[in-house]
Amino acid sequence: MNSLELGQESDRLNVVVVGLGYIGVTAAACLTSQGHRVVGVDVNEEKAARINAGISPITEPQVDELIEVAVASGLLRASNSLPSMADIDLVVVCVGTPSAKDGSHNMTYVAESARQIARAIDTAGSSRRVTVAFRSTFRPGTMDALIIPLFSDLLGDRLHDAVELVYNPEFLRETTAVEDYFHPPKIVIGTRDGQLSETMARLNQGIDAQVFDVKFREAEITKFVDNSWHAVKVAFANEVGRVCAAYGVDADAAHKIFISDTKLNISSYYTRPGGAFGGSCLPKDVRAMQYIAKAAHVDVDLINALNTSNDSHVEFQVDRVRRAAPAGSRILVAGLAFKAGTDDMRESPNVTLTSRLLDEGYEVRVFDPAVHASSLVGQNLGDIMSALPRLRELLVEAGEFDESQFDLVVANNATIDELGAHGLPVLDLRSIRA
Repeated sequence: MNSLELGQESDRLNVVVVGLGYIGVTAAACLTSQGHRVVGVDVNEEKAARINAGISPITEPQVDELIEVAVASGLLRASNSLPSMADIDLVVVCVGTPSAKDGSHNMTYVAESARQIARAIDTAGSSRRVTVAFRSTFRPGTMDALIIPLFSDLLGDRLHDAVELVYNPEFLRETTAVEDYFHPPKIVIGTRDGQLSETMARLNQGIDAQVFDVKFREAEITKFVDNSWHAVKVAFANEVGRVCAAYGVDADAAHKIFISDTKLNISSYYTRPGGAFGGSCLPKDVRAMQYIAKAAHVDVDLINALNTSNDSHVEFQVDRVRRAAPAGSRILVAGLAFKAGTDDMRESPNVTLTSRLLDEGYEVRVFDPAVHASSLVGQNLGDIMSALPRLRELLVEAGEFDESQFDLVVANNATIDELGAHGLPVLDLRSIRA
């Protein structure tokens, strides 16, 4: 486990986590492992019931064990409504901000959560000052233009004495989220005046990372800058990989040469030609960065090209399957989620690929041991059922088939390592080879 000892009982916080998706559940699990007492809140009754039964509503390494221990020890419970704020030190808001096609965010859940939290603090009438930290991703200026006015409407002149508002972006990667929580690349704390938040300092006690205490807007832009850059690296690598393939160049060898330059090329992350980018962050935050730039009348030609380039790469991968097996072939897709070990399929290029293969007449089955149709909830469930309504009949488990049933295995992520392929021919889309 990656828990950190807090040492003193006085260092432990009473925390409410609002929104029990991937970020909220991971935060709740990690907070309890540090000794903090946590109440998780989500409108989804099934999520709350699972947590209260000691079961994680998401698939993420280590989270199941942390939640089981936390519930058994009385440090974690879940509810569909906010608890009394009389004894609460910190509220962490992790609700979703779904992205529209133009990149704008749907702020319904954030706004409603802010209203309910402000109302609960007002009703409690406590002299205790509550820190409310927003981790939901939204555009710069949102804290000033939306969150502060919502709290002011209910609390009026009591706002400063009753509430400390904070913007605190997270840097969790799925399948390594617990490790990332305790060993983040940086900690960014946005406050109205850019000064230290004592509550957030207590929260991050013992975590070894550079801390940036900044104003709201600098904190709000952070995720868009980071994820747009990650998307740039992935798209760049894949474009180079396609050129390599066209000229008979070994893309893996070219990659090794490229990353050997640690003076100029520095980072090897995201620069290996392979699968398209996807998941809950990169496509959404690229669209948001485009929207933010457009709203300010700023031209961002490269960023505007990222999702187009990514779509081209998915088409390139579909064409690789076409060349490996004719339409009507029996194909086993290894890996449906955008990353092995998670069941998050939001904007997964592997879902798009699978849907395209079905449309083109292939007989497709899917092997992904982290994905269970019966346990999917929320936006993840809605998105996958829109893209692959036959998901239940497509999924197969190890041992349910033999090599004679398929003509080709399409490997999308590290799920192929669990499958073993059983001697079947494998098209590995994680690498681009001439």
